[in-house]
Amino acid sequence: PEAALRDTIAGLGLKGFELKVKAVEKCGIRATHIDVDLTSKHHHRGLSDILKIINGAKLPDAVKDTAGRIFRRLGAAEAKVHGQPLEKVHFHEVGAVDAIVDIVGTAFGFHYLGIERIYSSPLRVGRGFVKAAHGVMPIPAPATAELLHGIPWSAGDIEKELVTPTGAAIVAELCSGFGDRPVGFLTEK
Repeated sequence: PEAALRDTIAGLGLKGFELKVKAVEKCGIRATHIDVDLTSKHHHRGLSDILKIINGAKLPDAVKDTAGRIFRRLGAAEAKVHGQPLEKVHFHEVGAVDAIVDIVGTAFGFHYLGIERIYSSPLRVGRGFVKAAHGVMPIPAPATAELLHGIPWSAGDIEKELVTPTGAAIVAELCSGFGDRPVGFLTEK
């Protein structure tokens, strides 16, 4: 429920953003669209700063644990691609409020819904280039490619970034397996 998500995100004590939640229709299917709109300039944070925010928040321990694991995985990938120790890595885009809200919101959603395992089909990452804090990067960006090591993916034919480092970290940490969609069937009620 929107109220539960808003309460969880408010428990982080972060400022400089607005959570926008609205009902939308996509291809004739009703859905909920959530945007994290930044209302002020974000800060570059290190992993310890982000973990301090998460661990100091009014969140269930399972949510803190999941969000912490996702950020540690993301930090390890950033450290590797930048050739720095983990404690020296300063997150640019992913240290921003929106990435913290995305990761904590995802961890909370899984916890709230009681989801214990997820599986994914191969990912389409997009193609082309993306502008990042370190300049223009190929898609997938280096941290995304590092996070997707061992995960099936392809570029596809869409000229834009479809999998961000934040999304890749969530998938890499939480997916139990990858493969084609299972065969579906219907039964009478």
